[in-house]
This record gives sequence, structure tokens and C-alpha cells, in this order.
Amino acid sequence: MKILLTAFDPFGGEPLNPALEAVIRIPSAIGGIQVAKQEIPTVFCKSIRVAAAAIDKEKPDAVLCIGQAGGRHGLTPERVAINIDDARIPDNEGNQPIDRPICPDGPPAYFSTLPIKAMTQKIRAAGIPASVSNSAGTFVCNHLMYGVLHHLALCHPHIRGGFLHVPYAPGQAAARPEPTPCLGVRDIALGIEAALAAIAEYRCDITAAEGKIH
Repeated sequence: MKILLTAFDPFGGEPLNPALEAVIRIPSAIGGIQVAKQEIPTVFCKSIRVAAAAIDKEKPDAVLCIGQAGGRHGLTPERVAINIDDARIPDNEGNQPIDRPICPDGPPAYFSTLPIKAMTQKIRAAGIPASVSNSAGTFVCNHLMYGVLHHLALCHPHIRGGFLHVPYAPGQAAARPEPTPCLGVRDIALGIEAALAAIAEYRCDITAAEGKIH
């Protein structure tokens, strides 16, 4: 099995992006999984183009996009991407779309086609905190998740895809008021490896109570 991992470059004035730092540490082969990697610019539209080109080139069995979600306590596989850009801050090229559809002719949302509940449980079993997330935000992470799933739906319907958010790294949290949650890059990488194992093992997701009351 071949899985394409994508990760964003640093954004918002941060010195690093823990998503990219962790993905760099992932081996190119894990058991029977071949891992391809692609760095993604934190830029609206361009991020989708770069990811789509990598998908077309690598022809993976699955795509897992990784991004930073500062303030979260653990790794969070995303359930859904919505068809809206609403940027609280500019991207890395100064773009700040407000209330703009990602794809005017696209559906309102795309659900992840990865086994998000199995991924969550595998990550926890590796000793890393994890939970299913029901919102990927409205910045470039959601934009990329929607764009990748739209590209897969139109051009590669046999390829599964989804998104995983990771917390701040300790150095980022140290520059913020306490208590700011964080996770070491090595632990984030271990969690990503566990997520990859779940993707390889489960074609369909497990049935498990991973929802939230609010």
C-alpha cells in the first residue's frame, strides 16, 4: 500500500509547523506501507494545486493531509470539510478570503473517506492523545481537505483521503500563556504512524462512540 502524506509549511509567524516537522520524521516505509511525502504551502488555491499534482504523480492508495491546530490537546482526525473559506488571518501570500466558496459548483461538504475512528483508537493505543474532530476550521486546512477530496471524487474515486490536525510543539507553547497544550514532535510522528497503520488495516471504519455533545 502507498500512502501520500502532505504537511503545511509554517504560517502565522510561527518558526515551525509541527505537522511538517513530524512528517519529515516518518520513515519512507513502515511495514508494508510505502510513504510518499509532499510539503504544502499555506496558501489558498495554491495548496490544492500542489497536493493535486502530488496525487496525480504518486498515484497513492490513500492521502492523509496533516496540519497544525494550535490549542488542541491531541491528534484529531477530521470528519468533514465544508465548502467555505473564511480566513481570520492572511495566508502566507497575504490572501484573506471571507465567506467565499472553495468550489462554487461543488457540494456543501465532503466527508473523510479514511477510517477516522479506527485511526483515533490506534493513535490512543500508541499512547498518544487523540479524538475525532467535527470541524477542520475555515482556514487553509479545511480548504485543502475539501480541495483534495473534491479532486479525488472527480479524478481518482478509488483513492481514499482525509485530514489530521496536530497540536503545537513545546517550543510554540512555551511562547504562549499557560496552560497551552502541546505535544512533542516525536510523539506526533508516532501518532501519525499509528494513523497510517489504521488506514492500511481498515478499508471501512469501525463502529465506535467517538462523537461529541457539543
